[in-house]
Amino acid sequence: QVQLVESGGGLVQAGESLSLSCAASGSIFSIETMAWYRRTPDKQRELVASVSDRGYIYYEDFVKGRFTISRDDAKNTVALQMNRLKPEDTAVYYCYAVISHSSNDRPEFYWGQGTQVIVSS
Repeated sequence: QVQLVESGGGLVQAGESLSLSCAASGSIFSIETMAWYRRTPDKQRELVASVSDRGYIYYEDFVKGRFTISRDDAKNTVALQMNRLKPEDTAVYYCYAVISHSSNDRPEFYWGQGTQVIVSS
C-alpha cells in the first residue's frame, strides 16, 4: 500500500502566500500523476492543479497565475506554492497520486487525508 501525507496547511491573511507539500511512501515504482484537490464545506472536492510524469501541468482557472505545482521524483513529493491567496481559497486541500508498484502493475490511485488552509480577509 501507499500513503500520501500532506503538510503545510494553516492560517494566512489574504494576499499572502503558503506552501503545501505531499509525500508519498510505500511500495512505489513510479508515479504517473500527482495532483492537488480541494473541498469547501459547501462544495464537492474539485481539482486545483496536476502534474504528470511527462511534465504536463494543468491548472484550474481559479488558481491560474497564482499557484504553482511541482514534483520531486527523487523524493516522491509534490508541492503547491500558493501566492496572493484569497478568502475563497479557504478549503481542505487533498493530495492525489496515480502510482505503479512495479513495471508490470496497473497504476492505482491514492488520496491523502487533507490539510486545511484558511485565508482571512
